[in-house]
Amino acid sequence: MSDLLSPRARRLRPPSWRDARLLIGLVLVLGSVALGSRVLAAADSTVPVYAAATALPAGHPVDPASLRVVRVRIGTGAGPYLSAAVAPPSGAVLLRSVGDGELVPASAVGPAGGLDRRPVPVPVSAPVPVGLRPAAVVDVWSSARDQASASAYKPPVRLAHNVEIFAVTSDASALGASRGASVQVLLGEDEVRSVLDALANGARLAIVPVLAGGAG
Repeated sequence: MSDLLSPRARRLRPPSWRDARLLIGLVLVLGSVALGSRVLAAADSTVPVYAAATALPAGHPVDPASLRVVRVRIGTGAGPYLSAAVAPPSGAVLLRSVGDGELVPASAVGPAGGLDRRPVPVPVSAPVPVGLRPAAVVDVWSSARDQASASAYKPPVRLAHNVEIFAVTSDASALGASRGASVQVLLGEDEVRSVLDALANGARLAIVPVLAGGAG
């Protein structure tokens, strides 16, 4: 009697391809895989470009020591920037200044012959003011000697306006004390002539930083 009253156990059958739940699950899995692939592809759609490791003036050599590699998305217009997929061009220099951390535009890189300015050293007293550093914008002023008095100087005149500093060097004595410094400024042909003439005639030159927003 117990055998007659006990329900007969159902046999488990493997799911069929016609099972709607199996088809829905398969679609969800395939959709997740496709979505994940697109997300990974989008996350990797970046290219390496060069950025300035510090503020660099015009005329500075384009070398790995002064650059760092950053990755940018293709959609942000990476094309105009200097690609880091290859080494920087040999012998190339910056044709304009590039700020600290700024991406290096490909148009700002070229041969040294493409520069229309030349670095000219101007002596300054030590210590060098904080504002005098490479890529900073300055004015160059000159006070010529007064021929009527050997110890007198004429009122200063401005020889160069809104020019960039190329380099700053200090002249240290044997005891380590700074005796003076030289600031190289990038000057056009007429400005070079004026500054060299002033230096040759014993004029006093001064380099004055241009405050942000004061250029123009």
